[in-house]
Order: sequence, then structure tokens, then C-alpha cells
Amino acid sequence: MRSGRGLYRLADAPVTEHHSLAEVAKRAPEATVCLLSALVFHGLITQLPSEVWLAMPAGRRSPKSDTVHLHIVRPSGRSLTEGREVHKLEGVPVHIYSAAETIADCFKFRHKIGLDVALEALRNCLRKRGASVRDIRHYAEICRVARVMRPYLEAMT
Repeated sequence: MRSGRGLYRLADAPVTEHHSLAEVAKRAPEATVCLLSALVFHGLITQLPSEVWLAMPAGRRSPKSDTVHLHIVRPSGRSLTEGREVHKLEGVPVHIYSAAETIADCFKFRHKIGLDVALEALRNCLRKRGASVRDIRHYAEICRVARVMRPYLEAMT
């Protein structure tokens, strides 16, 4: 069965809630699922984004998709490469940032996603023990948002 241009799947294959992430990973294997899409994957927010958020290296062409809306961000340096995890979704290896890296990214891109979303994610991550405070601080240093996050981390711990 055709899933999109150049993408096919078995007709009787189950479609999971992460089907769009697997589809995007087939189109752009170098991309990493980030921000709102990674928060949903880790179960840290309740709202569902209308698009898949991807981190792409600078200079790479953005993937095109007929079925999935994409929001591309282009971090650089260590914030692009550190904290990447590989998860197998529907048999496809998908790069997704860890929960701690995603929290730091939310504060880095707080003007795009909203500070309220970043605070909700941080609160849920600490409550569910999705990441340690030490790991969150480590990635906050890499993303250069440690000073911004410090008062929120102190208030919630």
C-alpha cells in the first residue's frame, strides 16, 4: 500500500501513533525529532502538535512530505549532536532527542513554542522522573540556557 511518494507499507501492517515519525525518518534519516514532537513521544505534554518538529543540520535540504506537515529547526554544534537516541518505530530507526535534551531545547526555543509549554514539560519530566536534574543541567549548559533555566529548576526541586 502506498503511504506517500516513494514510501510503501504492508496493507495489513498496524499503524501506530508514531507513524508520522517513522515516515519522516524514512525521508530524512539524518534528521532528529525534537521539541513538541519529542515531548509527545516521551509523554511530557498533553497537547498534540499539528506538525512534526525536526532538527536538521545546516545546509541540508528540508524533506518534502505530502501527508505530514514539518517544522524544521537548525541547531548547531553540540546541541545538534548530543542527546540523540535511536528508537525503532514500525521497524524504522528514528533519531529522537532524549527527554533532558528536549527540555533544554524547549527553553532555547521558548519564543517559538511558548514558555508555558517549556514549564509544563519541565514539571512533568521532574514529576515522572523522565530525566535527572543533573542531566537537564548538563544539556542546559550545552544549549546555553542554564542561566534562564536555573530559577525554574530551583523552584521545582
